Amino acid sequence: MSLHTAYERGKALSEQVNPGMEDALAARYDALVPGLSRMVVEVPYGTFYSRGVVDEKTRLLATIAALAAMGGQTRPQLKVNITSARAVGASREEVCEIIYQMTLYGGFPAMINAMNAAIEVFEAEDE
Repeated sequence: MSLHTAYERGKALSEQVNPGMEDALAARYDALVPGLSRMVVEVPYGTFYSRGVVDEKTRLLATIAALAAMGGQTRPQLKVNITSARAVGASREEVCEIIYQMTLYGGFPAMINAMNAAIEVFEAEDE
């Protein structure tokens, strides 16, 4: 099957890096905002993330950097993206180095919050 639509590309990519994401989003949000889960798959994953210009690891490390610099309010999304980055081959050291560098842009509290999110992901991996 050729992946022509943004939704098809997004579905394939989201299942690769975050299996079950659309179903989890649908169960939580679609009763309140119908179609939200599909939109998340179609727009970020199908339109932005699947462009192919940079590899998935690089794209996810860039996303981790942005979320880390934004601060503690991004913790849930940060954990999802750290998990996804690990799934496509990012090492713990790479994730932590990217977060550490964000001290320069988001400050120490943002870096510490992001590092704590990473530690939670790593601890879950070890279980």
